[in-house]
Amino acid sequence: MTLPQTEVFNSIVSRVFRIEEVTWGDPQKTYIVRYRGALLSDDSAAAYDQLAEALRPLNVTPLFRIEDGRQTVILAAGVIRPTMGKISVNIGLFILTLLSVLFAGAMYSYTGPLPCDFWGQMKTLLLNIWIGWPFAVSLLAILLAHEFGHYFAGRYHKTAVSLPYFIPFPASILGTMGAFINMKERPRNKRILLDIGIAGPLSGLVVALPVLVLGLALSKVGPVENTYYTKAAGQCEICPNTALLGDSYSCPDDDLLEGNSILYLGLKYLTHGELLPAPVQYDLPPLLYWIRNIFTGSPIPVGGKDVMLHPVAWAGWAGILVTFLNLVPAGQLDGGHTLYALFGKRVNRVLPIILVALVALGIFWSGWWLWAAIIFFLGRAHAEPLDQITELDAPRKALAVLVLVIFILVLTPVPLTLF
Repeated sequence: MTLPQTEVFNSIVSRVFRIEEVTWGDPQKTYIVRYRGALLSDDSAAAYDQLAEALRPLNVTPLFRIEDGRQTVILAAGVIRPTMGKISVNIGLFILTLLSVLFAGAMYSYTGPLPCDFWGQMKTLLLNIWIGWPFAVSLLAILLAHEFGHYFAGRYHKTAVSLPYFIPFPASILGTMGAFINMKERPRNKRILLDIGIAGPLSGLVVALPVLVLGLALSKVGPVENTYYTKAAGQCEICPNTALLGDSYSCPDDDLLEGNSILYLGLKYLTHGELLPAPVQYDLPPLLYWIRNIFTGSPIPVGGKDVMLHPVAWAGWAGILVTFLNLVPAGQLDGGHTLYALFGKRVNRVLPIILVALVALGIFWSGWWLWAAIIFFLGRAHAEPLDQITELDAPRKALAVLVLVIFILVLTPVPLTLF
């Protein structure tokens, strides 16, 4: 490090920081220089922005840290200068996802006869794909609100984020595996990390709630049955929307039961005046019965009654599920950002608890074992802010607590049950 460079860095840093100790880097270290001391202002976020702006022309990025209980400023070589990706990729994936979700909606909305062979069924549904628009519009509105919540929060804080990438998943129950955005640079501080992280689930929930309430209002309450129908000659006309199962056919809606959460259970009660799916009779006190139902998906209330979901209600329920999955407090998920913003690196102590909980829940829904494996390998990575001195202010702490409450309300331990 030459003397002029040393003087330049010292001069710039001393504008916001009282320098008490200086350690210069070397080829074995990943920084140019480390300063220990104290910030001159209580507004650490403004101090970081001022310092970053002054160092940017020198191609240097400042890092604010607490080391050994002391405020530390580290200067690292290089500045991330994000570039825009090809928007054609985002548009192409969205169009494919739209078609895929329309097809899923057609599976729920089509009420005519279906040929008994698989390809005949696919052809019939493709020819009637546009009748899936209520489901497609409802679900995509929720996903768009979620992802653009992240996007606009990032733009507001001048943090580079990509446009949403939608993931088509043809012939699945939702037609999509959701969407995601890329953070192209690290957030400046925990406040920004929290704002970007929670903007998605809160925006998605604002759209999902009215969609779900509308869908439940359009849905009827009926008996929960598990009835198989034998093949008719050439056509499966006895039961619309039939699915091939050996030499028999069954109504898919009768064989697939969506998971419950406190929020979903409450909304069904508000729209239909009873807790659903209602059993023929309770084998436990009602409170214990519903706790067991939410966490284990059992017992299957065959002979009881439940809401026969309208496609719009199905999309609204999926929106609530997406909110829950994103709020799982681990890694790069929105819940992981929230937890990191609250507790910093201490969140790594929570990771084993989350993994054990997911493995235990996998007894009742095996999909959690895949989630546990993904989080085990990727859950230790966090979007660590450049400035780790700035803590959350009181309003943001309240918002973070609100998000944790929402996580409990939308918790869906058993998303789907086949019977």
